[in-house]
Amino acid sequence: MQFSTVPTVRFALMGLAIGVLSACAERVEMIGGIPADQIVEGYGFLEDNGYNLPPIPAEYLSELNRRTVVEYNGPEAAGTIVVDPHAKLLYFVGDDGTARRYPIAVGRQGMSMSRPSTVQLKREWPGWTPTQNMLRTQPEVYGPFARGVEGGLASPLGARALYLFQNGRDTHFRIHGTNDLPSIGNSGSAGCIRMFNHDIIDLFDDVPNGTRVVVRTYAASVELEGEAVANRGVILEPNIVDPDLIYGTGEDDAVELDEIAEDVAVDPLSASTISGG
Repeated sequence: MQFSTVPTVRFALMGLAIGVLSACAERVEMIGGIPADQIVEGYGFLEDNGYNLPPIPAEYLSELNRRTVVEYNGPEAAGTIVVDPHAKLLYFVGDDGTARRYPIAVGRQGMSMSRPSTVQLKREWPGWTPTQNMLRTQPEVYGPFARGVEGGLASPLGARALYLFQNGRDTHFRIHGTNDLPSIGNSGSAGCIRMFNHDIIDLFDDVPNGTRVVVRTYAASVELEGEAVANRGVILEPNIVDPDLIYGTGEDDAVELDEIAEDVAVDPLSASTISGG
């Protein structure tokens, strides 16, 4: 008696199909809300001093918007920080003809930087207090935070800050981290020089107090970067934040504040992020 092999073949094919579908249905590993295979090297999940920084989405990391090592074509000496507020780039000049290039955001205050300064103070996870100029020019944005914000995930100064001085006096200019990811590569309505938190952490330990900081003119930016890059970015509106979301007024608000901190860790673009620090 002969037995048909068709059912056997059919079941084998069905088993193969089910196996393929099962493989396709396997869950993609997610890290900080981002598929693991989409995380850009150097911008992944980062635990720092008890704070958890999520990966930075690749959409914010275009070619100019990620740190890299480049041949340096400027005249500055090794160990100098060069801020190009027009091209929205920061260089840390090496001693081998190269420099580490970082993308930055530049606030209106940062655009007014012109004279050389030096790094005189460094802080990890610094607190923030708006300057008198911020309070005077944009009271609707910064007035509710006149008493300052403690260091942490909600602080506009992010994970690190370099404080710039001239002749021993605080200029109130800062190079600092930010959770306001879309601002990088653009200009804000206020603030100093902002970097991705991942980038300011990368830079911080290599910058000793006394480091010279110079600012490029527009003419130098056009000459060294080209006219298109020297004019990149747009001016962004500030984020207006409910102060109760930052400070809280009681036990319930304290719980809410903890939840906000978690939200910022998972979603740096949440409404509780203050920009322009």
